[in-house]
This record gives sequence, structure tokens and C-alpha cells, in this order.
Amino acid sequence: MSRKQKKMLIRILAAAVLLIALHVIPAAGAARFVLYLIPYLVIGYDILIKAAKGIKNRQVFDECFLMAVATVGAFALALYDRSGDYTEAVAVMLFYQIGELFQSYAVGKSRRNISDLMDIRPDYANVERDGKLEQVDPDEVEIGSVILVQPGEKVPIDGVVLEGSSSLNTSALTGESLPRDVGEGDEIISGCINLSGVLKIQTTKEFGESTVSKILDLVENASSRKSRSENFISKFARIYTPAVCYAALALAVLPPLARLLALGMSPDWGTWIYRALTFLVISCPCALVISIPLSFFAGIGGASNAGVLVKGSNYLETLSQARIVVFDKTGTLTQGVFEVNGIHHSELENEKLLEYAALAESASSHPISRSLQRAYGKEIDRSRVTDIQEISGNGVTAKVDGREVAAGNDKLMDLLGISYIGCHSIGTIIHMAIDGKYAGHIVISDIEKPHSKEAVKALKASGVRRTVMLTGDSRKVAEKVASDLGIDEVYSELLPAGKVEKVEELLKTKKEKEKLAFVGDGINDAPVLRRADIGIAMGAMGSDAAIEAADVVLMDDDPLKIAKAIRISRKCLRIVYQNIVFAIGVKLVCLVLGALGIANMWLAIFADVGVMIIAVLNAVRALFVKKL
Repeated sequence: MSRKQKKMLIRILAAAVLLIALHVIPAAGAARFVLYLIPYLVIGYDILIKAAKGIKNRQVFDECFLMAVATVGAFALALYDRSGDYTEAVAVMLFYQIGELFQSYAVGKSRRNISDLMDIRPDYANVERDGKLEQVDPDEVEIGSVILVQPGEKVPIDGVVLEGSSSLNTSALTGESLPRDVGEGDEIISGCINLSGVLKIQTTKEFGESTVSKILDLVENASSRKSRSENFISKFARIYTPAVCYAALALAVLPPLARLLALGMSPDWGTWIYRALTFLVISCPCALVISIPLSFFAGIGGASNAGVLVKGSNYLETLSQARIVVFDKTGTLTQGVFEVNGIHHSELENEKLLEYAALAESASSHPISRSLQRAYGKEIDRSRVTDIQEISGNGVTAKVDGREVAAGNDKLMDLLGISYIGCHSIGTIIHMAIDGKYAGHIVISDIEKPHSKEAVKALKASGVRRTVMLTGDSRKVAEKVASDLGIDEVYSELLPAGKVEKVEELLKTKKEKEKLAFVGDGINDAPVLRRADIGIAMGAMGSDAAIEAADVVLMDDDPLKIAKAIRISRKCLRIVYQNIVFAIGVKLVCLVLGALGIANMWLAIFADVGVMIIAVLNAVRALFVKKL
């Protein structure tokens, strides 16, 4: 529980104790009013301040305004009737704050789930005070403070190194596995892990503005990327809240005037004002305004706990409607760990052909290029290589030791006008040409991921009606992988632009309410990830460009998590719809009862706080996804 939550809990307990004590203490008149005002202000001063600020800023109609009007009105009514019964006014504010505390705790739990997964949120900062190290909450550290980070600890806040030197593990932030060395005067970002020496750091930002906090905010997407359901609730609240305020005013004024002017009866102002105040408390849209965003937030937290980062509630909603899933092959359904399995029809010694291939491909970071370099097994001397040209989707040409070398697929050989020998082996075939003559080919094979077949089966069980694989690989290899995994359609030998065009075609064929998801991991997948209705990237081995472009990131690269992510999103949407129907249904029934005078202030408290707590409890269920 945070410091803010602890303070609120103390205020709630203090107000509750005072309220109970006042039932025992004999007091009347002005003294009784002042005594009841104490617990009311203890529990409600912040609500009154927020309501006043809202009025000042011309943003009147919100929950704080409704609570302030209802409770102040209840006090005024008790003074008018001279009943001395101020309990309801204090109780309404007390239970409202209990609901707010509960909601705050639930949101905090969701945040902790996301933070724990990413493992970058620091738990504390070491501040030196009176010659001793004191662990404090990073939120409490001001700009310009000096903090110490010891070996094994996370850097809590961005800053500059004043003393010491060390190596930092930045993999959680940058994906870079090599440690980064820092010393005096170097800037340092939060979220890194200190591996060796003690560092004394002067902070340059508050925790809320530091790198680690911004990353968490990006992932949590609490406000910037709202779902249609959240936008509906926001618009609904903007219309609903002023409407019920005017309805309450009409309920307080029109019936008494009608009794007085039309019927010649006593107006009975007290009864109708009480009904209007009850109506206001019932009408507070807290259950909707709090529980719907919380349901999505809990869904994002639950997904993150399962190793799936969803960048916004709008993406969670879209994911629930995915009926077509399109896969990249290499690194997504296969491990992207290529191995040289054979060298055929070589005009040179096999080792020499492999050497030329490795040197020609030395500037590329493609998995196939890396596999050639691994198979060569010796240090690459880049000085031997000049004039490297990478021909997208085809291969490379280069000069190695002054000789013209071409390494690539059938298309490259056709482009260069070189006749080649086909290969019957299943795998990626790298044809080699030296000085314009065919020199043989190298067979490279990829390995399917252990869960890929199970992942495709799970997607179909989850209601995905169509699975498609897009790849730049050869038709023979692509069809073999698709057949092994049970994928419905496969399109091979595609350039990056060809993948986008194919996704465009698939988008045109889908039904109106269906969504298309694309799953990829490479730099060349970024355009397709952006074009699909929902982009899913492999987070552990995937490129930064793919992760940035994607809407959903699988932290452990397991394709089986795609079906789980869809199930999580659907559970979250079910909870959202349950809360909408439940909250609006109960509110409407209680509003009618309140207007008829059947419901009193205590029922109003249930209709407001009770419904909110039930809706929040239901929303928190979205966190629990282990058995999905």
C-alpha cells in the first residue's frame, strides 16, 4: 500500500471512530453540528476542494461535485428540519472514500503486475542522510538529490554520475546484451542494473519524468489509447452527470411548487429536497467511470503477468475481435536459428565456397547471414571485402579478394543472368556465383519453434477462422512449414512491400466486424505490423522497430501466447459489458425508487458505493489469467 493510500486509510478509520463516538456523546444544537462537522471534514475536505476547483474551472459536473452537493445539502436539510441527524451526510462521504481507496488499491495492483513483469521499476532509492543510507520511495526523491546505487541494485532515477565507475546491464531497456561502462560525468538512465562498483548519482529528473517511469506509462496506456467502450463511458458521463443534476433540481423544486400552486397543499420542501439529494447520491456515475477503465487496466495487468504486453485498452478490445491471424515465418513460427546442412555442386572446395559466402554476407545482420558466418567459424576480415550491395529479397553481391561474388536465391541468379542448378533439399538455398560463373549452392535450414503447431491449433480453438503465413522464403520451404504446422494459407517469396500488399488484400476479404492480426519480429515486418488491425511482435528476439510498431508484444517469443492473449482480451471485454449492464441497471432502478421516495439515503449509498465496489471487484477478475 502506498503512502497516499495509507493516509486515506487513516482518515477513513479516524472518521469512522469519530462517527461512532458521536452516537455516544450527548450533544445538541450548534455543538452537535460542529462535532459532526469534524469527521465530515476529516474524510471529505479533499472532495470539497476538488468540487470547488471544478466550479472555478467551469468543469462542474463530476463525481466530486455530486458528492459535495449531496452531503452539504444533507447537512443543510438537517439544520432546516432541526433534526440534528447529520449521520447520513458523514456516512455518504465516508463510504464514497472507502470506494475510492478500494479502486486506488486495485489500480495499484494492476500497475505492480506490469512493473513486476518488466522488472525495471525500482522499489527504492538510497539517499544519504546524516551519514547513513536511508531507503526511500523513488517518488519522494527531488531533482538534484544525491543517491547511491550499489552492485545488484536498479538505478531508480535518471541522473549524472558524481563518483564511482561501474558496468550497467541495460538489456531490459534497450535489448542490448553487452554491459555499458559508466564513470564520473556520464549520464545514466533509470531501469538499468548496476553490475559492479558503487555509484553516487545526482538526479536530473523526478521519478515521474524518468526513463523507467515513461516506459511503464507507455505500456500501461491508462489514458492515451482508450477503447471504444471507455470513450462511450466518457461521453456518457459528460451527458449523464449534468442531466441528473438538472433532474435532481427539478425533483426538489417542481413537485413542491405543484403542490402549492395547483393543489393548494403544503409544499413539503424538506421531503422533496431529501429525495433530490438521495437522487444525486444514487446518480453518481462512479461505478461506470471507475470500473470500466479499471477492467481494461486489470486486463492489461493480467496479460502482462502472462508475458504479453498490450500497449493500450483500444488494442485489447481490437484483439478480442481477431478472426484472421497472419504470421511471418522466420523468428515467429521458426526459431530463426539457421544451420548450414549441405553444400552441393561446388566448383571449389566446400570450405572455400563457404568462406566466400560468409565474407560476402559479412555486412548483413540477417539470420541466414549469421548462420553462414557461424559455419565458416573464423574471424571475418572485412578488409578483404569491398563494394557490398544488398539486393532486398534476393541476396548480396560483393568483391572478395578482388573477385566478384554473388550470394542469394534463384531471383538473384536470374537477375544476374547466371544459370544455376536447382536443389531438391528442403531449406533455404543460397546460390553462389564467382566472377559471373555458377559455383554451387549452400543449403540452410531453420527449425520450427516447439509450440508453433500447438499455437496454430489453439488459435483455431479460440475462434480464429483463418491462419495465413507470409514469408520471403522459397515456395518449397514455406509450404513444408505451413503443412507441418496446420496453417490454412501460405504466400512465399515475398519482399517486404509484397507482405504489405498481401495484408491489404486480406483486409479487403475479411467480414465487417472481424479484425486481422499480424505476428512478426523483424525490421522488415514493421510496415505490416502497422498496417494490420492489430500488430503482435516477438519481444525477446524481435527488432526494436518491430516492437515499436506493434500494438502487442510477446515477451518470451512463444507463439502459444497469441491464443492466450486473445482469450485474455475476450475475458476482459466480457467483464466490461457485465459492469456496464449491472451498473446502469441498478442505477436506473434506484433512481426511480429515489424519485418516488421509496429509497432513502442508505439505499443511495449502496447504489453508489456498493455498486462501485461490486463492479471494481468484478473488474479485478481480469487480473487472474493463469487458467485461461
